[in-house]
Amino acid sequence: MKTNYQTIDEYIATFPAEIQEILEQIRQVVHHVAPEASEAISYQMPTFKLNGNLVHFAAFKHHIGFYPTPQGIDEFKEELAKYKGAKGSVQFPLDQPMSYDLIERIVRFRLENLKAKQDTSGFPKLSQPALRALRQAGYERLEHLTQSSEAELSHLHGMGPKALASLKQALHEKGLDLKV
Repeated sequence: MKTNYQTIDEYIATFPAEIQEILEQIRQVVHHVAPEASEAISYQMPTFKLNGNLVHFAAFKHHIGFYPTPQGIDEFKEELAKYKGAKGSVQFPLDQPMSYDLIERIVRFRLENLKAKQDTSGFPKLSQPALRALRQAGYERLEHLTQSSEAELSHLHGMGPKALASLKQALHEKGLDLKV
């Protein structure tokens, strides 16, 4: 079986028709709940992303694996208790009716969870090392950078030239600048 999928369509096409139907239905559930989420292949599985990974899913010989992160599993642990699973996953057996309603509620929970964690700092999209460097140095909002010079920021561990250029552009767009 192929293992370097580029699209969810490509992934789904490798399965028998009855499994394709299930995978496509899960895909539609996620699109219904989170139309703004983008499709991707991550860990060679269909993945939906929105400010991070929303959910992954995959077909196996006897089950559909659904991966809504540990928070998604914890929130629905009583309903998921009848299924096999692990810290961030659940196995929906193929010989039982698929619980699309439960999948929809889990996706809705994950969506709310990700939206609540959405960055309100005003920082542009930066690498994780650059964000971590800023936060460790006490910069919680874009406006806080006006108290520092380019030289000071460039010395932060994890702050590369691309991140610095992005920050300067974001400041410029707000009519702000770094200290000279």
